[in-house]
Amino acid sequence: MIDQINPQILIVDDHPSVRSGVRRAIEGAGLRCCGEAASRDEAVAQIALHDPDGVVLDLNLPDGSGLDVISWIREHSQTMAIVILTMSDEDSYLLAAMKSGASAYVKKSAPLSQLIASLKAALAQPNNFSAPGMASIISITKISLDLTPRELSVLKALSLEGANKDLARSLFISEATFKTHLASIYTKMGVSSRFSAINKARNLNLL
Repeated sequence: MIDQINPQILIVDDHPSVRSGVRRAIEGAGLRCCGEAASRDEAVAQIALHDPDGVVLDLNLPDGSGLDVISWIREHSQTMAIVILTMSDEDSYLLAAMKSGASAYVKKSAPLSQLIASLKAALAQPNNFSAPGMASIISITKISLDLTPRELSVLKALSLEGANKDLARSLFISEATFKTHLASIYTKMGVSSRFSAINKARNLNLL
């Protein structure tokens, strides 16, 4: 359970200078730093020892991935705030962190004030994912996560010319089933036509 009055934060990063800067920012914001870790295994050990309210976590660690740490945490706690602090600009890392159960995703190039704001928001709502400055990526990610594998295949089929019955046949499903998936896709994407769905999917790099 999160200590709302004086939450404890663990910092996980293999660079001492980064840990030092983050610690100063955390303590300057009135939060407590209960420990530091420089590797995946050390992070797991420190989390088990201190049971912190939140973790500031780098994804690239010398003995493995920070994603493993996220998964381990979520096996034991659904309320611990997990804020990813990374150099990575790759959308795939954001998507992986979100799917693993991270609370927020912040780039190391961002001001420390942004990290603190994200950390406080994550402590308040650990299951409400945020990524400051990356709203468009989150939009793509959320739509991608909401669409089922079958719906994604139907969406891709939509970009091909042909009547619904022909596209359905190519996917080995009935036209009625195809139309059911189509209705679900339209609802999730916030569109009302094939043309709009295809255009939005292309703009979001889903096709």
